[in-house]
Amino acid sequence: MNWLALDTTGASLIATAQTLMEAEQVVRKALPPVLAHTCRVANMDRQSLTLAVPAAAHATRLRQLQPTILNALAKHGWNLNRIEIRVQAGLMSNASRHLPREVQPLGRKALDCFEELQKKVEPGPLADAINRLLAHHGR
Repeated sequence: MNWLALDTTGASLIATAQTLMEAEQVVRKALPPVLAHTCRVANMDRQSLTLAVPAAAHATRLRQLQPTILNALAKHGWNLNRIEIRVQAGLMSNASRHLPREVQPLGRKALDCFEELQKKVEPGPLADAINRLLAHHGR
């Protein structure tokens, strides 16, 4: 076995893996959090990028975001003009475990509106829900 040939092949594999990981970071930053969590860069060949997603719905959303992804990659020095999207159901098992929540806390104005609503609502399940919401937000 020629160890020199193996070493250059190994170096090439490492360089390719690093390139794909760098591209994946750029792609993830360009995507909404839930989609970024499930999308993987599968390959980069010439001027084409292949992305893998767990479901057809993800693929549809990615197709809509192709210009955004290509622009983000171009800003980081990649000259790509095509994105291929492949559905790989096996990704879903890993992706569904730790999906990030897209939560934004209620602002002061929203909480003020809920306090006003609380004064107008008759006692019952809705009033109880509003009370729990306000208590949860420290009001």
